[in-house]
Amino acid sequence: MSDWVPSAPCTPAACIGPADRPVSVPHAALRLTAVLTLVLAAALVLPAGRRIPPGVIRRWCRTLVRAAGVRLTLTGAAAAPTGGLLLVANHVSWLDIPLLAAVRPARMLAKSDIRHWPVAGALAARGGTLFIDRDRLSTLPHTVGALAEALRRGAAVGVFPEGSTWCGRAQGPFRRAAFQAALDARVPVQPVHLRYRHTDGPPSAAPAYIGEDSLLTSVWRVVRTRDLVAEVAVRPPIPPGTHPDRRALAHAAHPTAPAPRASHPPHQVPAPRPTRAPLLRGRTP
Repeated sequence: MSDWVPSAPCTPAACIGPADRPVSVPHAALRLTAVLTLVLAAALVLPAGRRIPPGVIRRWCRTLVRAAGVRLTLTGAAAAPTGGLLLVANHVSWLDIPLLAAVRPARMLAKSDIRHWPVAGALAARGGTLFIDRDRLSTLPHTVGALAEALRRGAAVGVFPEGSTWCGRAQGPFRRAAFQAALDARVPVQPVHLRYRHTDGPPSAAPAYIGEDSLLTSVWRVVRTRDLVAEVAVRPPIPPGTHPDRRALAHAAHPTAPAPRASHPPHQVPAPRPTRAPLLRGRTP
């Protein structure tokens, strides 16, 4: 692995520990069966591609989350349902992907390894996922260019700019490459903050997909946990031209940044600067 590849210090042993509020094994098995059934059903209808209405995709994603035993709470609203949009969120779990799609169906930017996963890899590829080879820094300009082109064509693209999953108790910095694509395409950025907790309030790291976890291990831990809630906080979109470079834009979109104001009339949005930040700076994307 290249030394520039993002990584998190989180591990299952350090951050998750023993089973937290487990349901019975038969109950968990029923949840797992429901999740797998929904995934296989999606694999069957996915060749229909863009003919599937966005509303159907949103409902499927919410049903998948609920089938895993997780209750969804959503605050805020996505930007206009048409036009290019960069959706960015902190990254905790495999659940993050259907949660983002429950806000607005989008093409995802994912590491190239996912392409080779059983079933999920085929689903990702057929769903229009853009893949990034994290071990080859030389491919980054091409990936940013492909992302910008998708945004220019009016696609919504979902990105997890931390570049790695964290346990949820801590968060990593946002890498800046995807924000360069938003600057180049002159599209808004929609920050989304994801958090997992129990119904009575305490945060939970059970959904975290971290360290050496296998996907099946992480899925089983989720379906085995009782009273999980996924909180999806959709923050106001950041209009194009409001930040001079990708560094400032990444900082403004981070969950720790103050929420941007949502009610600026279009004529008050500053025009984009005529020059853009260089594509690569230092060793981080």
